[in-house]
Amino acid sequence: MGVVAELCTDTEHCRGRVTRVRGSVVDARFDRPLPEIDHLLRVDRAGVALEVVGHLDVETVRAVALTATRGLVRGDAVLDTGGPIEVPVGEELLGRVFDVFGRTTDGGNEDALRRLPRRAVHRPPVSLARRPSTSDTFRTGMKVIDVLAPLERGGKAGLFGGAGVGKTVLIMELVNNVVAAHEGVSVFCGIGERNREAEELHRELSEAGVLDKSVLVFGQMDEPPGARLRVGHTALTMAEWFRDERNQDVMLLIDNIFRFVQAGAEVSALLGNVPSRLGYQPDLETMLAELEERIASTDSGAITSVQAVYVPADDFTDPAAVHVFGHLSASVVLSRDRASRGLYPAIDPLRSDSKMLTPTVVGERHYGIARATRETLARYVDLQDVISMLGIEELSKADQEIVARARRLERFLTQPFTVTEQFTGRPGRFVELDRALEGCDRILSGDVDDRSEGEFYMIGDLDDLEER
Repeated sequence: MGVVAELCTDTEHCRGRVTRVRGSVVDARFDRPLPEIDHLLRVDRAGVALEVVGHLDVETVRAVALTATRGLVRGDAVLDTGGPIEVPVGEELLGRVFDVFGRTTDGGNEDALRRLPRRAVHRPPVSLARRPSTSDTFRTGMKVIDVLAPLERGGKAGLFGGAGVGKTVLIMELVNNVVAAHEGVSVFCGIGERNREAEELHRELSEAGVLDKSVLVFGQMDEPPGARLRVGHTALTMAEWFRDERNQDVMLLIDNIFRFVQAGAEVSALLGNVPSRLGYQPDLETMLAELEERIASTDSGAITSVQAVYVPADDFTDPAAVHVFGHLSASVVLSRDRASRGLYPAIDPLRSDSKMLTPTVVGERHYGIARATRETLARYVDLQDVISMLGIEELSKADQEIVARARRLERFLTQPFTVTEQFTGRPGRFVELDRALEGCDRILSGDVDDRSEGEFYMIGDLDDLEER
């Protein structure tokens, strides 16, 4: 690493030979000038694609495989393509499914895609001079998010949770609620996705009639770690084209950013790097920042990103979760305890937060209602130990009133989802922010104290109480 060498510029003669194959790590020797870092190499005989990650000496590069290395042997000819991975960009991407190389995987016509311009997946972030100085919120139609953790237009939001608490369901509902009303385009990036999930998402978008406004990019779970590490860059490059060239707002959905970190750890281990804390790669923060800092707004368009973040063993001090937290403008934390009680979406209203929730951004009324809601729910949590030991009858009348209203708020913040309708039998609801705020305000003020708490479970706004 760090060897100064003359670099290759004549791709027709930039050929080398494989000297070593160790799993997904391949060394190659070049008689002529060396390929640069991040250059794409091809081994045509075995159909293998590689990405340069280091220079071992003045003749040898080390690369990580982006495809399976089965059939690759020492002595195979290696071609330097002269640049990094390049993917097609343009309006023709809409409605299609791609892999890390920008190749379609949906079986559709590829003739139009071959004529499209191409962009390298490694690009610098937007300069500070092009970024706007104002912020605005982004509506999701989900009460608990819009009231307590509003998303930022052009910002990054994380859906944090362990296994099985509903991260993917939330992403799917965002697709259903937001993409249909979204004036721009949507790019879905599946990192380490299961084939079943990719097929389900494609079908959901098609049934919702929004597939023609969406681009899907997948790095499947069974692909090499090098491919999973770069698929996020592919999706982001496509999203940047719509933002920069068409001046459109882009919704970038990533499921799951932890798989990106995990792929980086696998690559780091394959390269023999000394691991850092809990076995993560030593360059975790830098690797994550190279991707996250490209997700930004300009004066003419915005990329708004919602990222599912798996939290290993529900440990929010895990380095992966901690480093992702630092890049986000909103954090939506899912709770296993709420999921076990059937309070869906299982979002923890006290641990979820957003930097948008200030009076100057959302207004005094919204801020006041959100703060009062948190205070009521926090007081209920404080009283739970007393209730479990002595019973609710031992509380003062004022505290009993707070508990009753907090329990109504907990149930009011649940919501039926369109994507789960076939399982629950409840039609999904999109709730406008004004109606969600009005519902919380009326519960806090005691206007609906005469209604039982069970009536607030899985409704949209308070008008549903009358229908029931």
